[in-house]
Amino acid sequence: MLRFVSILFFILLHGLLFAQDKTTAAKRIVKQMTLSADYSEEITVPFDTVFSLFHRHRLADRYSPLNATLGNYGLPFYQLNFFDRVTDPDKFLYANYYPFLFQPANAVFMNTQVPFTEMVWTYGAPRETSEQTFRVRHSQNVNRYFNLGLIYDIIYSLGQYNYQRAEDKTFTFFSSYTGPRYKAYLSTGINNIKSYENGGIMDINQLADFETREVPVNLGSLSAAVGLLKNRNIMLVQRYTFGKQAQTTDTVNIKSNSIRGLSGTFSQIFSWESNKRTYSDKYPESDFYDTIFIDNSITFDSLYSGIMKNTLRFDFSTDGERRVSLGGGAGIRNELHNYSQIIPLPDTMAVDTSTWKKVTNAIVGRLYNNVGQRFRWSANGELYFTGYRAGDFSLSGEIRKTFGWEKGTAAWIITGGIINRQPSFWYEQWGSNHYKWSNNINKEFRIDAGTSFIYPARDTELKLNYAIIDNYTGFDENALPFQHSGGLSVVSLMVRKEFTAWKFHFNTETLLQKSSNSEVLDLPLFTTRSAVFIEHLFRFKQTNGKLNTQLGAEVFFHTPYYSFSYMPATGRFYNQSQEKIGNYPFINVFLNIKLKRTRIFLMFDHLNAGLLSYNYLLTPSYPLNARMLRYGLAWTFYN
Repeated sequence: MLRFVSILFFILLHGLLFAQDKTTAAKRIVKQMTLSADYSEEITVPFDTVFSLFHRHRLADRYSPLNATLGNYGLPFYQLNFFDRVTDPDKFLYANYYPFLFQPANAVFMNTQVPFTEMVWTYGAPRETSEQTFRVRHSQNVNRYFNLGLIYDIIYSLGQYNYQRAEDKTFTFFSSYTGPRYKAYLSTGINNIKSYENGGIMDINQLADFETREVPVNLGSLSAAVGLLKNRNIMLVQRYTFGKQAQTTDTVNIKSNSIRGLSGTFSQIFSWESNKRTYSDKYPESDFYDTIFIDNSITFDSLYSGIMKNTLRFDFSTDGERRVSLGGGAGIRNELHNYSQIIPLPDTMAVDTSTWKKVTNAIVGRLYNNVGQRFRWSANGELYFTGYRAGDFSLSGEIRKTFGWEKGTAAWIITGGIINRQPSFWYEQWGSNHYKWSNNINKEFRIDAGTSFIYPARDTELKLNYAIIDNYTGFDENALPFQHSGGLSVVSLMVRKEFTAWKFHFNTETLLQKSSNSEVLDLPLFTTRSAVFIEHLFRFKQTNGKLNTQLGAEVFFHTPYYSFSYMPATGRFYNQSQEKIGNYPFINVFLNIKLKRTRIFLMFDHLNAGLLSYNYLLTPSYPLNARMLRYGLAWTFYN
């Protein structure tokens, strides 16, 4: 891997030097886009090169700002906000790692007039328990329409507690061709996630008496327990548009003959992914597990899932220059699912390897309507009519109204959705050395409703969500699947706001949420991540230079609740009712600096460790890191 990184560095070095020396009078345009959930249209996304609060560099926090972790970055985690949790059945095996991975659903494409390169490196000391992250991102256009790019991410975190290392290495290559009529998007992902499992510490009271590496853990070097996830994926989207107008990424419109201003697009969408998870433990009789089904001397569990999807669809739209425009489309999707794993045989220490192949077909559709420039509604739906998931359906809609106010544009959004779907195959079937089950799981039915108000000019966002769920599916206190036959409702209010007075800033992200049945699903009533800082711009008249700085402190806090526990053997979080977690403030002090296109941060993480108490956990038995110094920098080139 070191050789690969070295070769990649020298390849990019030439591009960086070229980018630094080259001068041009042309306007430098760098665009970034992703595809909608049904891959039918492009969505422009802003670059994540903002300076404000740069010390919040973690990919996990960008997906959802409030998370419960195992203490060491790179290990499994889940979102505290119920409505941010990854619930897609196809993402079951990597749901607790999803923000780290490059997947078709989160693929990002670029269009640049000049080569774009960014390198981000962070480090947490001391060396023997260090946490390092590294990202290199490069993209450039071959010509006006054709773009190539890559991203390589590394999380290498040794962890402060014994046998808690995380090694996450993920890579994506992406390419796009955005011609006047033909468009193609290609994305590939290679994701390797390696987690050293220590099963948590034995006694939280020992945190006051021992150094972190000396605190006894449930699974240590004798067990050498390791969870390994390997994900490979590829996506190819091709679209051909004919009719009134086809728009390129540089906003040049191509006119042609059409019928009543209509245009149509034929699309072919192909995706494939494979997932293999293994779990090994050299000492199964450590008393950490309740059962042993296969081998008393060593555990080596393995399972595999593969999914291939192919969609053909046709979309139409009326003339976008009209005040009222209408669009929509329909298509058909074929899915092939492959599963395999070991199955412990009853009353014996032998195993069998079983495989399952499941085919299913679905109809997909979309309809939208634009009224002027400030009002839009859209609806998306899919219905599985044959095969494994026959009877599954989903329908979602959005109404968006924008307002052109003096300080900028604000948006009011109303969303809703109905889903009836079969939970993941792995709730039904599982075989391993310590866990096995074979269940009949009913379809989960869920209704969602929500509304949000977004005003970027005032750094304001409010979001209200409500869900009603029948047959909620999860893992019980024995770390086994369960399905709640009754109804369950969840409501949440998320508020994001930054207040500014002269050079003083107060940035807060606050979540209020409640579950109707805390025995089935418990949630913290109040969660916040708030920062107070001073921002000052230093100007150097002699050199005409500028140095922007932010100095402040932030706190993360949530009220007590019965958080999930974690089971290394399955890699899943599960319910527990023995220990409430929360009511502890995690305090950081930070300094952010920006000089031209270079961003730097310096942070004392968990400054108050051991000063208030030692109950600094987000998951039972997994304390967060004690006080440590972190620093990092991001260097961007696009000129």
